[in-house]
Order: sequence, then C-alpha cells, then structure tokens
Amino acid sequence: MMRKVLAPLVALVFLILMVAWMAGVFSPRIEPGLEPLPAPALEASLQVRAIEQPLYESVPASVRAKEATDISSRLLARITAIQVRAGDSVEPGQLLIELEQSDLRSRESQAAEQVRAASARLLEAEQNLRRAQDLIQRGVLARADLDRARSNYDALVAEKAAAEQALEEVRTAVSYTRIVSPIRGRVVDRFAEPGDTATPGTRLLSIYNPLTLRIEAHVRESLALSLENGQPLVVEIPALGIELPATLEERVPAADPGSRSFLVKVQIDYDSRLLPGMYARLVVPAGTETQLRIPADRIARMGQLSLAWVEVRGRAERRILRLGDEVAPGEFEVLAGLASGDRVLPVPQQ
Repeated sequence: MMRKVLAPLVALVFLILMVAWMAGVFSPRIEPGLEPLPAPALEASLQVRAIEQPLYESVPASVRAKEATDISSRLLARITAIQVRAGDSVEPGQLLIELEQSDLRSRESQAAEQVRAASARLLEAEQNLRRAQDLIQRGVLARADLDRARSNYDALVAEKAAAEQALEEVRTAVSYTRIVSPIRGRVVDRFAEPGDTATPGTRLLSIYNPLTLRIEAHVRESLALSLENGQPLVVEIPALGIELPATLEERVPAADPGSRSFLVKVQIDYDSRLLPGMYARLVVPAGTETQLRIPADRIARMGQLSLAWVEVRGRAERRILRLGDEVAPGEFEVLAGLASGDRVLPVPQQ
C-alpha cells in the first residue's frame, strides 16, 4: 500500500524539479538592465538626422499641340486631289485639297453675263436720263417723264449691284474649292481620298504645329490650387526615358465636377522626338515630410533584420529598424525604430 502512494509522489516531485531546472531556478541570475557604455563609445555616437524633404506627386498627362486645326470643306463637292499625306510638313497658304469646280465655274459665267447685261441696260438708262434732263430744261418734256427716267436708272443701278454681289459670291465659292493650310505645321492624318464627296464640317485633314507642343494634365484640386502661372515644374516622358524642364502656362479656373480636378497646361521646350498624344507624367510639388536618415555603417544585418544600437541614458540599447530606400550615398531612410534626436552607436565588434 505504501509503495502505491510513494511511486506517484516521487514521480510528481521529479517532474516539478525538472520544470524548475528548465526554468533556470537553479542557475545564477543576471540582473536586468544595460551595461554602462565606455566613454569612447559615447563620443562616437551620431545623432539621427531629421531632414525636411519635399514631396512630389506624378500626375498622368498627355502631349498636346497648342496650335492644331482640323481641315474641312465649306462646300458639298467631290474631291479631285489631295496634295499631302500624314507626316508631311506644310506652310501657311500651301494648297492641300482641290474640289470639283465645274458647277461653280458655270454659275460664275452666268453671274458675269448678268453683270454685263445689267451694265448695258444701266448705260442706256443713264443716257435716257441725261436726254430727259436736257429736254426738261428746254421745256419740251413733262416732269413725269423725267421722274420715270430717273426711277428706271435707279432700279438698274440696284440691279447691277445685286448682279455684282452674286458674281462675288460665286467667286468666293470657287475660292473654297482650293483648300489651303492656315498654319505652318505637320499633317497628322488625312481622312479622305480623291473621289470622295466632301461635306461641310466633315474633317478631311488634321494638322498641328510641332513648335507649340505642351503638356496637359488633370491635377487634383488640393495640389492644383497651390500652383501658380510661371512656376517651374518637371515633366517625365516614359516612352523616351527623359525628363524635361517645364513652366506652368495656364490653370483652367474651373474644376471638373466629376473628377474634382483642374486642367493644367504646361509649356515645354521643343523636342523633335515628341508627338501629340504621347503619355507623360507631370511631377507636381505635394508639400514636405520629415525624413530620418542614418549612416549605413551604423546598421547591422542579421538575416532579414536591420539593427542599430542607440544610447539610452548612458547605456546601449538594441533597436530593430524598418528601413526605406538609400536616399543618399551611404545613408538610408529610417521608417520605424528610431526617433529624431536619438544617438546611434557604432555597430559592436563580434
């Protein structure tokens, strides 16, 4: 009976002793706290740098031409010739498109004949009026006949003026059959071919001036309101891998109610590699932030951890850091683990 009681009791005591041994009850204890740092280590500490760093935001943008135009016809007529193709350079006044003129030329001839007929009748009426005036002075013609001659003359003057205006109208319409370039530039595309019928308002050619390319972007209102005309900015062209200096030319003084953004137009220098419609990024100032920096030689790497030793009341304390990018040669941004004013010690020698 005694053995049955002692066996479990001994086992329980043995188990308690094993747990106490594993917990370090029988091992000498080290007092908590940090060991004082030697004087040379304190002198070698560096204060964490807090720098006010400007922030920037990249806004999607597009390359646009300030001076661009779509060429269309004022007449309903068949296209007889198109002198340019996409990519061609044009000068002001250069012939671009010719339209059929046969109907208009026929109307021009008719209008010219009407002018000549009215001129002949007017010449006859002028002679009759002079003759009537001479006869009235002699007293052999009634006043009513003179009034009738003057009325006929005035009517023919008006008729001739109307015929001349009709002739001028037809000649103006004939001039519309020769469509010329209004600007110096480059043809983007052509949307018709000879034989097609041109209708008023229908786009036939698209032209832009490469010297007037600029950047247009919709900037959110919190950033756009801080921009001023003439402010220097930076534009990135990802397709070309380049950055261009730019100047704010215009901020449209009304926001888009859908996107709550302002249209911003930015002037850039001429670059032959740029084309309308290319994707760009407008780099816009977005305030400042406080950035903590630490030298790379004060950072220890243990696996995937970044460590630093910080002076705390004359003692060394190890901190786990979360680092950002290398913001300067030999300096990293500290996202977490340090505060402004902390003094970082050299990495201890193993």
